[in-house]
Parts: sequence; structure tokens; C-alpha cells
Amino acid sequence: MSMHPLFATRTSRMKASEIRELLKLLDQPGIISFAGGIPDPALFPAQAFSQAFQAALGPDSQAQALQYSVSEGYAPLREWLAQHMRQIGVGCDSDNILITSGSQQALDYLGKLFLSPGDTALVGWPTYLGALAAFNAYEPRFDRLSLNGNRGAAEYEAAAGDEAVKFAYLSPDFSNPTGETVDLRGRESLLDLADDLNCAIIEDGAYQALRYDGDAIPPILALELARKGSIEACRTIYCGSFSKTLSPGLRVGWVVAAKPVISQLVLMKQAADLHSATINQMAVHQVAQACFDTHIPKVRHAYSARRDAMLTALDQHMPDGVEWTKPEGGMFVWVTLPNDLEGSDLLARALETVKVAFVPGQAFFPDGSGANTIRLSFSNSDEATIREGIRRLGEVLRA
Repeated sequence: MSMHPLFATRTSRMKASEIRELLKLLDQPGIISFAGGIPDPALFPAQAFSQAFQAALGPDSQAQALQYSVSEGYAPLREWLAQHMRQIGVGCDSDNILITSGSQQALDYLGKLFLSPGDTALVGWPTYLGALAAFNAYEPRFDRLSLNGNRGAAEYEAAAGDEAVKFAYLSPDFSNPTGETVDLRGRESLLDLADDLNCAIIEDGAYQALRYDGDAIPPILALELARKGSIEACRTIYCGSFSKTLSPGLRVGWVVAAKPVISQLVLMKQAADLHSATINQMAVHQVAQACFDTHIPKVRHAYSARRDAMLTALDQHMPDGVEWTKPEGGMFVWVTLPNDLEGSDLLARALETVKVAFVPGQAFFPDGSGANTIRLSFSNSDEATIREGIRRLGEVLRA
């Protein structure tokens, strides 16, 4: 019996993640992988987490750690996050925060909250593959988000036709996949556009803490708060995560938004998984409270050196006609190849001949364009490995 005729029509839009498939290559001997945006496990505060889990399972807290809990999330963690958000310019309280199973779950919930079939989602071109996958299930139309002033609200509305533009999604700091950052003018321009369109803004802050150079730029939600005076008047929804700073495996993320938005997301959380694992939230809270401010500089120092190693190696080994971004933070460098080269072909050749992996860029474009681009991640390789991998990749390109 075939079950496919019973599947919902939305399943036809679901595709396997190229990145998740490429992660399987990490188990192959000799592969130098620049594929996944994976934190270096050597930088996890493992000892602090060991102590935190032991404390959570102590006689005074084990019942709470192992029991069902509220859908909003562990109250002390939400209170810590409210203080953390205030430090980066976002005035809120714990009732403006929902704990999610990583920020990926937050993106799925927000797609479910806003998108009806045919509605328009404005996204970068390219943009985070996981966001496209999350939103795609709700059958939207994707349109290219432009922050250079070339497109106004009327043009977006005309392209959307009879359906609505529901939100603009972006990762403004060191974005996945390009590593680029939206400047202050671009953020202010987006707020103007969202007001004109009467749409939401989804601000993906997954890499916000990983700045290595330059001056920090306020989050979009902080800029909107400065304009409107209260988070309850803001249309920006901020998604944060501990995955890139403390641990991805514990799957602890959060959403910050006006209370009516949080209330709707709580209903989705109740229906989906009741609540995120309480013991994980308790452990993350203890570690964040104890060492977040001292741990982040260590992570920045390590990744900054790796970024510098990759940029230097690209300068040394890439042939003429190859261009790349120079990110001020994050985990990624975006490479544009000559027009007659395709990233997927280069990947096949690189794996076969020099055992180097990366992600072809085409997967990050909603329309399947960008065949001559690739994404390189520097976060999970030491400087020597990065230099050798880029040297090998340069050899393949020259050939």
C-alpha cells in the first residue's frame, strides 16, 4: 500500500536539507569539512554543564527537572534572558519571552502563525536554508527582500497580488549563509518598509553575540523600541539561540515579542510538544548565569582567528575571478565563482580529488539561482586545517 496519496499537498514542497546530508561526510576519514555551521565542541563549557546537570538532579530540584512544566519555559531562564535582552537594547520582561527547542522551532511556529497558502514572505536572496524549509511547509510565495531602497511598499504589494505580505525575515548580523551584516541605515529602512506594508519583521539573532570586528549595531527590535517606546507597540519578533554560544545539542532557543504574539506561540507550543525539556533549560540557566559573559570572549577569540586564517588562505590560493565576503563575525564566508562554474560540480570534484567539503550555494536561493556560489564555514576547523583545505580547494579551482 502506498501512503503518498494520503499526504497533505504541502509535503510536495518539503525537501531534504543539503546541509544535513553533508554532515554525514564528517564521519568519513580524511575529509576536511567547511560544510556545516557547527560550533567547535572543544569550546563547549562542558564542565559547567556537568555541574549544572548534577545540580538539577539534586534532591531539592530533581522533581522539577524531570516533571512536566509550563509551556512558556523555565521562569528563571526567561528572567535571565529578559535581563540579557535589556543589555543589548531590548526593554522587555519575562512575559515577552517564550523558550523554544532551538530557534529553528521558533521559525516553524512563526511560519505557522503568519502564513496562509499564497501569502508572501520577504527573504534575503540568498537566505538561511532552515528558514526556507520552515516557512515552505505553509505554502508561501517568496519575494526578494531589498534593503537598498530600490523597492518600495507599492512594488511589493503589486507583486503579492491579492494575497498579503506577512513578514520580512532576515538575520541582520553575520548572516547565514553570506556572513554579511545589515548596516544601521538598512535596519531603519526595513522598519519604514514594514510600517508601510503593515507586516511583521522576524529578526534571527542566532549570530548576534559573535562579533569579532567593528562596532556593534543595535538589534532591529531595539531600534523599533526606540521609535515606539514599548515592545507592545513593536512589530519585530526577535529569535535567539544558545546553539552558537553554549551548546547546540540542548536545543534551547527563545522568542522575544509583544505579549499577544507570545500568547499565540504558547498555544502552538502546547499543541506541538507541551514544553522544552525542563532539565535542559535549568542547566542552560545555571551555565548562562555563571559564565556567559566570560565564555563568549573565548569563543570570539577562537573563531576570529579561524576567520582570519580562512580569509588569508583565500587571498593566497584562490584564482582570478573568485570573490568572497569578509565577515565581521559569525561562522561563514560566501564565495562567488565565475559564472561558468557550479558549486555542486565543484563539490563533487573536491570530494573526489582532495577530500574537501562545503555547501553549494544554490540551496540558499528560493528560486534555485546562485549555482555559481558556495558557503564555507570556518567554525569547526583549526587554523592549520583551514589553510590546508583552502589550498586544496584552490588547486581544484585552478585545474
